[in-house]
Amino acid sequence: MEDQLSRLVDKVWDKYLQTPPDRRLLIAIGGIPGSGKTTLATTLVTLLNARHQSTTPSTSAPLAAYIPMDGYHLTRAHLSSLPDPILAHARRGAEFTFDGVSFLSLITSLRAPSPQPPSSSSQTTIYAPSFDHALKDPVPNSIPILPLPGHAVVVVEGIYVLLDKEPWREAAGMFDLRVYLRVERDKARERLVGRHVAAGIAGSREEAEARVRENDLVNGDLVEGLMVRVDVVLDSREDEGWVHG
Repeated sequence: MEDQLSRLVDKVWDKYLQTPPDRRLLIAIGGIPGSGKTTLATTLVTLLNARHQSTTPSTSAPLAAYIPMDGYHLTRAHLSSLPDPILAHARRGAEFTFDGVSFLSLITSLRAPSPQPPSSSSQTTIYAPSFDHALKDPVPNSIPILPLPGHAVVVVEGIYVLLDKEPWREAAGMFDLRVYLRVERDKARERLVGRHVAAGIAGSREEAEARVRENDLVNGDLVEGLMVRVDVVLDSREDEGWVHG
């Protein structure tokens, strides 16, 4: 995995150097549940910021920022208001349990060119939601994306960021680089079962296995069968120096 990550960092860095100063470089990382999207995205951002700091030590603002798609989960209250609330809660994580329209609005805002030269009156911080696993709900406006030249690279990861279905398709078309993280199904299942038990989402291994089988991998099948064109495909594997979290 380390070799793949190194090549990805180089590719993103080269694209950043070619990006006009009034535009952000937007990176999408997609994959089925349990593929390691979050680990890849956060590691990529860390490495990009480290390289930026080493090449321009006088710059204090970070180059790259990370946005997880999890912040666009519909709230539990919203799920309870749907025509079939039992199904909605049971299938939380399915495409229809996300606010795709608001996600598209965020990507549209990030894609818009920034006035040049930048000024305090023309530059505004863009905020994205995060997801609080303790509350089991999104937290609005909790991830700040700084005005350019800060946060010139934004890495967005999530299960549906590459989905070939509106409104996700339109959002996917705005990214400069679309990365798909491929994983063996059994490896994803193993990771997800452990995650659900550890997080208390499932009370037992058997319950976790049922949730993975009936929800997570069903959602993964949709993603694998209905995906936009991608630019980079990586294989998720655990080797020395790289362990999926």
